[in-house]
Amino acid sequence: MDIRSMKRAADVAAGRCKADLVIKRANYLDVFSAEVRRGDIAVCDGRIAGIGDYSGETECDFGDCVVVPGLIDAHMHIESTQLSPESFASLAVPRGTTLVVADPHEIVNVCGIEGARHIARAAARTPLQVKLMLPSCVPATPFETSGAVLTAEDTAKLLRSKTFFGLGEMMNYPAVAAGDDEALGKMLAARLADKPADGHAPAMSGSQLNAYVVSGARTDHECATAEEALEKLSLGMYVLLREGSASHDLANLSGAVNERNFRRFALCTDDRHADDLAEEGHMDHVLRTAVKSGIRGEIAALMCTLNAAECYGLKGKGAIAPGCDADFAVFSDLKDFNCRAVFVGGKKVAEDGRPLFSARGGLPRAVKNTVHVRPVSADDFTIKLTGSRARVIGIQRDTLVTRSLIEEVESRGGDVLLEGTDLLRLAVVERHFASGNIGLGLVKGYGLKDGAAATTVAHDSHNMIIIGDDRQAMAQAAEELVRIGGGMALVHGGRVMSVPLDIAGLMSSARAEVHIARLKKLQAAARAAGVKEGVEPFMTLSFLALAVIPELRLTDRGLFDVASFGFTDINA
Repeated sequence: MDIRSMKRAADVAAGRCKADLVIKRANYLDVFSAEVRRGDIAVCDGRIAGIGDYSGETECDFGDCVVVPGLIDAHMHIESTQLSPESFASLAVPRGTTLVVADPHEIVNVCGIEGARHIARAAARTPLQVKLMLPSCVPATPFETSGAVLTAEDTAKLLRSKTFFGLGEMMNYPAVAAGDDEALGKMLAARLADKPADGHAPAMSGSQLNAYVVSGARTDHECATAEEALEKLSLGMYVLLREGSASHDLANLSGAVNERNFRRFALCTDDRHADDLAEEGHMDHVLRTAVKSGIRGEIAALMCTLNAAECYGLKGKGAIAPGCDADFAVFSDLKDFNCRAVFVGGKKVAEDGRPLFSARGGLPRAVKNTVHVRPVSADDFTIKLTGSRARVIGIQRDTLVTRSLIEEVESRGGDVLLEGTDLLRLAVVERHFASGNIGLGLVKGYGLKDGAAATTVAHDSHNMIIIGDDRQAMAQAAEELVRIGGGMALVHGGRVMSVPLDIAGLMSSARAEVHIARLKKLQAAARAAGVKEGVEPFMTLSFLALAVIPELRLTDRGLFDVASFGFTDINA
């Protein structure tokens, strides 16, 4: 901004000249008082010049609707939508989302920093504003093989660049609390760059939580109980209430929110699938869920506008007030949050659920052809036990948290015998360097019978993960993922089905509606093959490799006990 633009803004604000755009007789959310007020909203050069009685070159009247600052997703991974940034924007922006704080650690774990740069370039072709956080955990833990490694030295250098807005969620919370030099070096890099650092601290409490917070972790989105949320709030953290596709935490945590502390909560999706985005929405869905959970609509909306903006120091965002960016959404009301129109920088970019923009771009070589696997056979999935008791990953409905179970397992001919049980084989096959690493384990509660399911989306190093009760079908599923360059596959009844994810084995370059149609067909086939209700066929599978969420996980190097933060033997 220069003196001329400041003078023009002052002239518009004072009523000496017309605004570029005026929303006439608007009911708008005053986020500073959590009340709905009324007045004309005047826009000049992409910013709000004033609220009162104005005339403009263009004027709009949305009647009894409510104008709300553009919605902010305080923590999410675009890769988890399985859509390109352009396709994600085409679904999210028409629902009222104008900014996301995105951690690209999925694609960086596969492709390195070039993956993050691809996200940034692709998002820049859309009206959606993406604040990229530099992944802090590449790999997420030292107990798996990722496609890239980012050190504390790398982190310090990259945080000095304009590409990254802050440091992404520090999932290696035990290392931070233990005073590990490398983990603390990354937190220090964020502090020296004066950039925010996201936290990830499930079940941390007491002195261990203090040790984590003192390192500079600003947020947490992993609270399981209201008591946990309140403890983190009391130590100065912002608590992000998550409502994603696999984690539905908002209703459980809404009791922690009251009229005294609501300014320290923000809303996020973390991981949300394309079909849920299309059918239920993005942050508008989170807002509806918040209201149904007992949070007043004005306060819920404030959480994903002003609170999120202040949490991350997003200047000019999160409010409808003079000097703020003219990013706002027009909703039917503050209960149903049906979006009528969306403006970014004073320009209408969506109307009645339709994007008024289109953006497509090519794919750089760095994010294509990323599946490199040593050829596998059925024999690679043989599980030999020394006795009759095995340590088993127990899947639970509607949560990412697993249980560490001890089960009686029969063996025959040097291999486990699973017929007549609810147990399945699980394998994680290293797919970045064709090293031949294969971690093997057993799972209970998934439900698939007479086949196999597989995906190259396996948080967070994104090796190939395969589940099934038929070793040959598991080998076929692996071969199919190699053939399509990454994605999801199902082998059942002698039939092979798949959905390609040609961007790093994580996202599809297809249009959103095309990918969603393919995904629905594959999910329906997985249900028909026996995957239980309450278990997302491929999202649940993808998280079984995430070695930072309790209790038991599997990486390409073996079975991992999150509680002890070390490998454990399948033999119990």
